[in-house]
This record gives sequence, structure tokens and C-alpha cells, in this order.
Amino acid sequence: MSESELPVQPASSVIDAAAYSGGVRMASIGIDHLREALQREDQFVWLGLYEPSEALLKHIQEQCGLHDLAVEDAYKAHQRPKLEVYGNSLFVVLRTAHRSGPGQRLEYGETHIFVGRNYLVTVRHGSLRPYIGVRHKCEATPHLLAKGPGYVLYALMDFVVDQYLPVVQQLEEDVQELEEVVFDSAGKGNATARAYQLKRVALELRRAVSPLVDVCNRLMRFDLPLIPDDTRPYFRDVYDHVLRLNEIIDVQRELLTTALEAHLALVSVSQNEHMKRITAWAAMIAIPTMIAGIYGMNFSYMPELHWQYGYYISLASMAVACIGLYFGFRRSGGL
Repeated sequence: MSESELPVQPASSVIDAAAYSGGVRMASIGIDHLREALQREDQFVWLGLYEPSEALLKHIQEQCGLHDLAVEDAYKAHQRPKLEVYGNSLFVVLRTAHRSGPGQRLEYGETHIFVGRNYLVTVRHGSLRPYIGVRHKCEATPHLLAKGPGYVLYALMDFVVDQYLPVVQQLEEDVQELEEVVFDSAGKGNATARAYQLKRVALELRRAVSPLVDVCNRLMRFDLPLIPDDTRPYFRDVYDHVLRLNEIIDVQRELLTTALEAHLALVSVSQNEHMKRITAWAAMIAIPTMIAGIYGMNFSYMPELHWQYGYYISLASMAVACIGLYFGFRRSGGL
């Protein structure tokens, strides 16, 4: 990650607020003047917020006429990805994901998007990854930005979905490393714990990506007046990316399940091999133990008890029996 891409904690809840007309940025506006800017028919407003207070959200609600339930969801966060229609506005929830920190720990955030006829308001939670690049990219293509808030919604969704690609690619690499550990003859590494961790990562990714299929479907095919017809094909591109991510995640989940089953099977085989060896050695030890036990019972009258060479014969019998068992087990694979 380059220095310009490093996440920076915003100094204010209001990231940027600007009015656009014909795809060109006309002016930055204050949140107290949103209503005035929205009264103009030839422009739309794009407002970006980061973890705003409840009071600030209420103020934005009064200025833009946002629905109470959507504002409540945007303030409390912890929502699943979804698309809801409130009268003449849309409310879209997206989950962001990126790796950060020394251990490249996976972190999730949320982005809530309000879309109206002439406004778009984004509310970010958790993720420090800025959307400044999205705004700059849109401003660099005024002929596309002129399509209005619908195109901005596409640009934001495309940005969020593209963030999942390196995360999913890293998951693929981690699964490949796990497979090498599982089938390593030396048996190094705790494959069971690692497989469980990766399955959890895959599950969290699927929970974040899978609902986007329905969101994109609705944006492409449903009769949503706020999404112009010439903007719908762009959501088809996001839909294709989401399907691809879902397929990759599903494949990795299946590979993880297979790898875990193979690991447990290999562990079971290894344990059986150890048990076979232990059983073989126990059988070899049982013969001299039996002979020594019989002649250690201290009966006065026992056969061969007073033989001159009885001691040496018993030792020889033990050795012959043990050697015979040893080679017998070696021949059968028990040792």
C-alpha cells in the first residue's frame, strides 16, 4: 500500500459535501445549506460522512427528508448488506473489508448510502479506507457523473466490491499453504486450528458478499425510478464481480472442508500406525513376561524347575520367541 493509500482518521464527521451539475463540481456546501442546494433542479448533492453523531444525522435527515428507520440503521450500524426502498429514496448497506496491521488481520466496516432524486449521502462506520479516490474518479469523468446519484451509487459499490478481490486472493493463498501443511510428511503445524480460522474467514466473507447478489439484481431488473435506464448496465458489471467472488469463496470453503477431513484422516492413519507398533512391542514383551511369571509362582513342585540348564533354556526360549515375533511383525507391516 502506497503512502497516499494509507487510511487516515478523519478530523471531522463531514468528509466532503459538494453540488454537481452536468457532471461538474460546482461548489462545496455546508450542511446547513443542503436544503437550499437541493431545491435546484439542475444539480445534485453528494455528501460524505464518517461515524456521525446522532444529532448530525438528525440534522441531515431534516435537510434531505430521510426516512426514520434508515437513519436509525445508519446510526447504529451492524447491518447486513441490503437494499431498501423508502418512498422516493433508496437505502443501501454495504460491508467493506481490508487487511491491516502487522498480522494482516481482516477488518470489516460498513457503508450506508442514501440515494434520492438529487442527493446521495454516504455514512461510513469502522473502515478507515477513504472514498476520496471514488469521488476523484467520478469527477474525472463528468460525462458519466452527469448521470446523477445512480452512477455515484454504482461507483461506490464497484469500489467496495473491488476491495474484496485481494482479500479473497489472500484466502486462496492461505488455503494452498494449508494444503501443503496437511500433506507434509513431517506433519508440522497445527492444521486443525488453521483450517478452523480460515473457515471462519470464508464464512464472514460470504456473509458480507452473498447478499450483494440480491442487491445488484434489484438494481438491474426492478423498477426503481431513481436508477436511470442508462445506469443499469453498470450494475451488471458489479453483479458479475460479486458472482465471481461468491464462486471463489464457495470453492475455498469446499477445499477447506476437504483439507480438514483429509487432515483428520491422516491423523487417524498415523495413530493407527503407532498403535500397531505399540501392540507389536507389547506382544513381544508378553512372551518373556509370561514365562517369567510362570516360574516365579514359587510352587514346590513344578516341571523343569530343578533342571541344571533350565535358566538358560528359558532365556533362550524367550529370545527365540521375541525374535520370531519381531520378524513376523516386520513381514506383516506391524513394525
